[in-house]
Amino acid sequence: MESKKFILQESDIPTAWYNVLAEMPTKPRPMLNPATKQPLKAEDLFPLFTEEASRQEFNDTDKWIEIPDEVRDMYRIWRPTPLVRARGLEKALGTSSHIYFKNESVSPVGSHKLNSAIPQAYYAKKQGVTNITTETGAGQWGAALSLAARHFGLELAVYMVKVSYNQKPYRRSIMQTYGAEVIASPSMSTKAGRKIITDNPNYQGSLGTAISEAVELATSTPNCKYVLGSVMNHVALHQTVIGLEAERQMQMAGEYPDIVIGCFGGGSNFSGITFPFLRHNFTGEHNTRFIAAEPESCPKLTHGVLQYDFGDEAGYTPLIPMFTLGHDFAPANIHAGGLRYHGAGAIVSQLKADGLIEAADIPQLETFAAAQLFARSEGIIPAPESSHAIATAIREAKRADEEGRSKVILFNLSGHGLIDMAAYDQYLAGDLSNFKVTDEQIAENVSKLEKLI
Repeated sequence: MESKKFILQESDIPTAWYNVLAEMPTKPRPMLNPATKQPLKAEDLFPLFTEEASRQEFNDTDKWIEIPDEVRDMYRIWRPTPLVRARGLEKALGTSSHIYFKNESVSPVGSHKLNSAIPQAYYAKKQGVTNITTETGAGQWGAALSLAARHFGLELAVYMVKVSYNQKPYRRSIMQTYGAEVIASPSMSTKAGRKIITDNPNYQGSLGTAISEAVELATSTPNCKYVLGSVMNHVALHQTVIGLEAERQMQMAGEYPDIVIGCFGGGSNFSGITFPFLRHNFTGEHNTRFIAAEPESCPKLTHGVLQYDFGDEAGYTPLIPMFTLGHDFAPANIHAGGLRYHGAGAIVSQLKADGLIEAADIPQLETFAAAQLFARSEGIIPAPESSHAIATAIREAKRADEEGRSKVILFNLSGHGLIDMAAYDQYLAGDLSNFKVTDEQIAENVSKLEKLI
């Protein structure tokens, strides 16, 4: 291994999150009440989310939002995370570009998701909430929130997408070890779940379905709040600790990224790695490219439409302005379960509409080939989700070589894949395939949406 690490000290953990909403050239359109089509205010979300998370969701004036001391104390368990110059990968590619990755896999649960799970659980405890509920795709978010809930003495119910519940039993075991109740979604425990099962008995679920079930439980259970791991503005805010640390570490390396990449499901880790660097594009200091790497089978940013849509399948959430494939889109059963979501967060959607970020859709087999090369050259087996970012970094390095240029490329390694080895088994056995959704299928699905944009 020839890679080089850039390590910060505990005192270097950011004291405030960066709020990109305060500096965006064009603010996202507001969330709407589905019944009245009127813009929502923070207090309209109080019945569903914690009050502090709701206020952060609508805060578009404060550039910096202080991280509570109790949250920073928990961050110290694993933060700051390393920035690594991937010399092994560079050598394997024979590239003249410099490739760096921010290693979020070193957290106790193996992913970046704790960055938001901890503050959201903290705000729930501080408000006197006793129960929280959520959804999870591949189980990374569910694992993170299970640990945070246990630390703050909260009861947690997790609706886990059924295909991942069966594909990834050990991540389910992690949640249960921490004390969470884990339910395969769709389930018979909610009206939304029962309707979906009745309509399609063999349906293997989606994040949209699991969100519907979690929202229903939260709104029908006393002293219970819904906690979300992606898509929402306040989640993106919490994740900016990633990019803020990476910015200082790139200074230590004596370089600045030409390209910053994150895999993309709803936007949490992509936002975390990119937003702190994006602010320097706003001022004209830099002209960095930002690329969201999503699955070819769930290409909301590359092939979806910008429209108001529900964040869940049953239509329980507010209407969110997003690039979407339609809230009832049924994604293929790929192994990157955390990316199987129909829509993109409002902030990322607006940035994409304004041409400030890019997107790439990556076939499943290309991601696993990239993952294997990364594992063999860097020694880390990446999560299937993170492998989309690796594949995109490899594409960009090869493109730079073909153009006779040398680029500085930074990507976020959002999690390790040590609990995803069943997926690797299938890949190595030649049993995985690509899934591509056609523009005609997408057009038919989004045609059902009310045209509010």
